[in-house]
Amino acid sequence: MRHIVVVGAGQAGSSCVAKLRNDGFDGKVTLIGAEPVPPYQRPPLSKAYLLGDMALERLYLRPESFYSEHDIDLRMGRPVSHLDIDARKISISSETFEYDELVLTTGSVPNRLPGAIGGALEGVHVVRDLSDVDAMSPRFIKGTRVLIVGGGYIGLEAAAVASKLGLKVTLVEQSERILQRVAAPETSDFFRDLHTKHGVDIREGVGLDHLQGEVNVTGAMLNDHSELAVDFVIAGVGIRPGTGLAETAGIEIKNGIKVDAHGRTSAPHVWAAGDCTSFPYRGGRIRLESVPNAIEQAEVVAANLMGAGKEYVAAPWFWSDQYDVKLQIAGLNTGYDRVITRRTDADSLSIWYYRGDDLLAVDAMNDPRGFMVGKRLIEGGKSPDPTAIMDPSTDLKALLRA
Repeated sequence: MRHIVVVGAGQAGSSCVAKLRNDGFDGKVTLIGAEPVPPYQRPPLSKAYLLGDMALERLYLRPESFYSEHDIDLRMGRPVSHLDIDARKISISSETFEYDELVLTTGSVPNRLPGAIGGALEGVHVVRDLSDVDAMSPRFIKGTRVLIVGGGYIGLEAAAVASKLGLKVTLVEQSERILQRVAAPETSDFFRDLHTKHGVDIREGVGLDHLQGEVNVTGAMLNDHSELAVDFVIAGVGIRPGTGLAETAGIEIKNGIKVDAHGRTSAPHVWAAGDCTSFPYRGGRIRLESVPNAIEQAEVVAANLMGAGKEYVAAPWFWSDQYDVKLQIAGLNTGYDRVITRRTDADSLSIWYYRGDDLLAVDAMNDPRGFMVGKRLIEGGKSPDPTAIMDPSTDLKALLRA
């Protein structure tokens, strides 16, 4: 009987073991998670869960009983202490066991503020896992002063929740604009205006110099020499792939655990999927931090463990919820040189990214039709005339038939 071990009990890990059983794998399956809870959704942590609109059990990807009912050995609260890829052995705490095939779905880890500038003070938080959100949620009291460092999607989502709960929110972004790394100025403008209308004090082109306080954070000095009194801080300064275990074991790393199109790593009998990986994409190599990628890549790996020989072809898409706005993103805008704006009413907007005549990506704010059509166009390799996109009278669905 073959033994497949999956390390990392997040979206990718849970998807992988479920796919194995759904496709008829009858060997032994072990899913190892460092956290003391079953696999759960991460996106609602910084939104519905933090707002108190979602109970813990609703976060779970599957009922805890699913794992025992499908003969999946779920090891919770058991971080891996050692991996020996030559002997095909893995250790958790004092227990060591052998595997036939290993799948690493170790996700990503948040960047933290350096201790030298006060990052280790009490009251300085990140938003990544359940314990992070549980630790900060008691601080979300009306009138409390929060500083959010970083104007990416995590920072902006946290700002939206804090503002809705009546906190006094200041967000600083050291780049010249929020979302600069991931979006066009038009998308940045939309979200800056949205947050400003909800009372968030957004300061762009301003970074954090250092935090103040002896034990607990009490203030912040910014690099424009302004000073803020704060009650707590949320650092939304990006994430990095969780490659520690793989790297220590000697597996090749290249902006994440390097895998081929089938999900194999450089080590025999070791596979990887999800946020922790970089994989082939359109002649290059990318790493995607998204729920759809975690699910789809993990399911391809599961199929290949059963001999499918299937290549993973990514179709990137993402989303973000802020206030009453749902942002949906299709494609990757890397290398764009032109932006087309489409507005059909006061509450919806879509930003279409082109490189030359080629459509690369779409940012759709409260525009599900624009997202759906854009996603299908991109996946089908179709690039409509930008003038048709700009015209609000254009039936977008008709572009799919062109």
